[in-house]
Amino acid sequence: MLDQIHLLAAVTVLGVLEQAYFFLQVIYARRVFGISPPKISGPPEFERIFRAQVNSSEYFPVFLALLWQAGLFFHQGLAAALGLLYLYARYSYFMGYKASSSERLAPIYFSSGVLWILLAASALGILHFFLSHYVRLNILQILTA
Repeated sequence: MLDQIHLLAAVTVLGVLEQAYFFLQVIYARRVFGISPPKISGPPEFERIFRAQVNSSEYFPVFLALLWQAGLFFHQGLAAALGLLYLYARYSYFMGYKASSSERLAPIYFSSGVLWILLAASALGILHFFLSHYVRLNILQILTA
């Protein structure tokens, strides 16, 4: 069983570490700009860091759900590779947004594209499971025949 999920688990841990890094960046920015919680406004430099972290946190549950569904129902290796691409895109998004609001656009579009691919892989994998398990229709067998 573990050999079927180890890549997904590794990407999940990397994702959690990335989220922790983003949280720490907000804490550091709060100290630099003198912004105490619960305030969320301040200089544009702080607000960009704060928004990048919040936005990344908002998407993280969606990413995790799609990563695991695609990995369990479609293909672990593909899902893990897409997961790494997503994490890289999110890091690029965070660093770009930190520098300038316009620098966030390309990475956010790329990360959204990766999520759509994970969604498609998840849906195809789940559909295949339902068809083969409940209808006894194996699409892969039909396509390769």
